[in-house]
Amino acid sequence: MPDTGVAVGIFAVTYAIIVSERLHKTTAALAGAVLMIAFRVVDQEEAFRAIDFNVIFLLAGMMMMVNVLGKTGVFQWIAIRSAKLAQGRPLRILIILSLVTAIGSAFLDNVTTVVLIAPVTVFLAGSLGVSAVPFLISEALASNIGGTATLIGDPPNILIGSAADLDFVSFLVNVAPITLVILGVYLFLASRMFSRQMEASPELQARVLAMDEREVITDPGLLRTSLVILGLTIVGFFLHGALDYEPATVALLGAAALLVVTRQDPHDILRDVEWSTLFFFIGLFIVVAGVDKVGLLEDIGEGLADLTAGNRLATTFLVLWQSAVLSSIINQIPYTASMIPVVRELTASLGGGSGSDNVLWWALVMGAGLGANLTVIAAAANVFVANLGEQAGQRIPFWLFFRHGALVTAVSVTLATLYLWLRYLL
Repeated sequence: MPDTGVAVGIFAVTYAIIVSERLHKTTAALAGAVLMIAFRVVDQEEAFRAIDFNVIFLLAGMMMMVNVLGKTGVFQWIAIRSAKLAQGRPLRILIILSLVTAIGSAFLDNVTTVVLIAPVTVFLAGSLGVSAVPFLISEALASNIGGTATLIGDPPNILIGSAADLDFVSFLVNVAPITLVILGVYLFLASRMFSRQMEASPELQARVLAMDEREVITDPGLLRTSLVILGLTIVGFFLHGALDYEPATVALLGAAALLVVTRQDPHDILRDVEWSTLFFFIGLFIVVAGVDKVGLLEDIGEGLADLTAGNRLATTFLVLWQSAVLSSIINQIPYTASMIPVVRELTASLGGGSGSDNVLWWALVMGAGLGANLTVIAAAANVFVANLGEQAGQRIPFWLFFRHGALVTAVSVTLATLYLWLRYLL
């Protein structure tokens, strides 16, 4: 049996380095992963098995498609159209892009949506002479809220839906209503949190409004082809369950089809893939596998659940709030995978079946989804926008994200608590 102290120590040091930003987060995650193997907490086979390649290749496939789309100028077109709709006012643009991100995250998945929207944001912020950081933070927060609403909106939802036999309609009926309320509250909060950073000179606003969006489309033929294949890929995400394909397979099919049909040079497309983001998650999956192997995650879940003594109300709120906090530290995907067997046992012990008896699953969905807004490393969408911002010279420090995310998470999870109580537990 691996030494629990060694596993916990490696995890704690790795996380501390990520938070302190003494090293790049990808460097810290990979170093922690190698140490888990070197100290024999997990062997190499176990480490590689712990990597969720469905997440890795979903990200990689969508990044490739976005890189092809980027050659057409469509992102600049979206940016200019958004700016004109908002009359060139940065705060209005932030609200519009956040709303688009949230809606897209419900039906595309939140990672894919930020991959599509974030490049637009950087371009538009630069054109207005304002920092892209508030835009990127807001879009990450909105993507996690929107992604919580549906089965395909957030990677943890896919895991939970499969484990609990919950379909797309079940998520729409049980989770989407409160998500819409939380989104409305968030947009109000965003208009207050970021208003002071949204000052652009009238000259730059006028210059953006004077842009002709038609002129930025550099390759109409490539754009039409890319949009058709992207549309088919989105349909594939809706049908992946019926087709018995994983989301990563759908994304890679779309990326491969786009490369074949458009004859793009794969060297160019692959060079711009966010490899740093992908390897951060690879490292993180292995680090978490170490503490999971020594039983720490299961002990935490079962130990806290024992405190409720089988009380449905207390157990539900504990799962919700515990998930919101721990998923933001561990990362929502490995945390959810570790909690699924715990929630399954708790649901069975409370007489779970269908309808309101699935309340613990909905608590896990909302906790993991909304808790992802607490830290910049909690979700793939957060990590992607942070890395994109860094590439554009717009770094998002850990504590800056936390300052905004903590307020949004507290409000969101409180609203979710009231919703679960009123709908299922009264």
